[in-house]
Amino acid sequence: MSGRKFTWCHVVRKILSLVFSRLVVTGILLLVQFVWLFVLFFRLSEYAAWVNGVGLALSVLMCLALIRQDSTVPEFKISWLILFTVMPVQGGLLYLLWGDKRPAIRLRHRLERAEAQLVPLRTADPAAQELLEHRDPRAAQTARYVRDFAPGPVFDGTAVRYYPSGEAMFADMLPALQSAQKSIYVESFIIGMGEMWGQIHEILRRKAAQGLDVRVCYDDAGCLSLLPHNYDETLRAEGIRAFSFNRCVPLLNLVMNNRDHRKIMVIDGRIAFTGGVNLADEYINKLVRFGYWKDSGVRLEGPAARSFANIFLAFWKAHYPQEPLDLEAALLPVAPLPTDCLVQPFADSPVDRESVAKNVYLELINQAQKRLYICTPYLILDNDLITALGLAAKRGVEVKIFTPGIPDKPTIYLMTRSYFPALLRAGVHIYTYTPGFLHAKTWLCDDRVAAVGTVNLDYRSLYLHFECSALLYGGKVLEDILADMQSIEKESAPVALEDCRTGFLGTLHSAVLRLVAPLC
Repeated sequence: MSGRKFTWCHVVRKILSLVFSRLVVTGILLLVQFVWLFVLFFRLSEYAAWVNGVGLALSVLMCLALIRQDSTVPEFKISWLILFTVMPVQGGLLYLLWGDKRPAIRLRHRLERAEAQLVPLRTADPAAQELLEHRDPRAAQTARYVRDFAPGPVFDGTAVRYYPSGEAMFADMLPALQSAQKSIYVESFIIGMGEMWGQIHEILRRKAAQGLDVRVCYDDAGCLSLLPHNYDETLRAEGIRAFSFNRCVPLLNLVMNNRDHRKIMVIDGRIAFTGGVNLADEYINKLVRFGYWKDSGVRLEGPAARSFANIFLAFWKAHYPQEPLDLEAALLPVAPLPTDCLVQPFADSPVDRESVAKNVYLELINQAQKRLYICTPYLILDNDLITALGLAAKRGVEVKIFTPGIPDKPTIYLMTRSYFPALLRAGVHIYTYTPGFLHAKTWLCDDRVAAVGTVNLDYRSLYLHFECSALLYGGKVLEDILADMQSIEKESAPVALEDCRTGFLGTLHSAVLRLVAPLC
């Protein structure tokens, strides 16, 4: 009886915990706002002429504003124009609440001011740029773009290690954190309670107690169902400076759509980690969710690590502009190490109207001559990327795209597969990773340039999220990346055109998914 009672109590607690969780409450409040919005229109039927007139006028204004935006991708415009047609009265108000892909003006200004403060401390390595010009003139053109518009300079003297899994990366994170003497900066889209975060948290708590500058930033939406409410206050009580980015307030406002998807860990400004690995147990396969979780990442030791510290501190300074912060002490010069690889860290954001990550990807596609290998968990492409990938294959480049065999989000998986036929017909080779979920965001172009970071091939990463990555030019590390890609291919199933046939209803369904993809 006691066992049964305990079981029932446990079940009740689980149900109540779920019902009253932040995720459920936020979803319910958003739904209530949608219902209220539409009920309002119907309850004002006696003023229908006025409501219709104001609604139509607002829709026309929003439509004209949308068309005038040069930085907005055509797919996004088309989706909203269709919505305006279907809902001419309510469409303008919905676009006003949910359509502007730019963050709040205040956030944009704060970020711009923070970046301006850090410009004098953004070290450059002109010799590295010149060396790249000599080694690979075409790659140097890409590097100049990233340097000027990310901005992120090229570095020599930085040792690079590539990780083909989250477990391998985590094994190196712990001793690196233990070695910290001055500072530790951690930025992650997801932090989840468990073995991985438990071990990292213990080191951070201990280092903070020793007087080190320990800072943690996590995305509130990414951790909505994983961390206790106001977990940043718990960390601050332990001496760890922390904040949750863009708190999930249940309001119909697209600012909530801009998330911090970066994964950055910097130790003493000299060691940096980035990649697809969040700080939760599934990323190191201590928790099995979708088969084997395949991820990737890199470790930088040397001057290039300082760039990631710069990215982190700019983000932090934007949110705490009045906080005293000795930037010069935080960004001390780092001694170079022997290396055969040039490194270029960069960040991307929805603030600057410059789609840096997408443009870098287009550059890698366009400069490929022999082969281009791509790992991505999601494949939701705009016309620019579809055309570029297809053209690369048609001109003889061996283009291989590796996607998950087991999806984490079934709807997104169906959307991903809807892009397969056009790519396959153009000659692109597509593979599904059969052991499980492929979460890596790794590119390899002609065995001479690679990109490893946080950027997915979807609208959210390319246009809505704060992201980061590291471009790697030459060196033995590219052989490690190639070996990993070849290993993935051996464990993956090739996709044929006949595998993508879904019938009339399936085709209709995928068309609807692709229509709404830019709006999500």
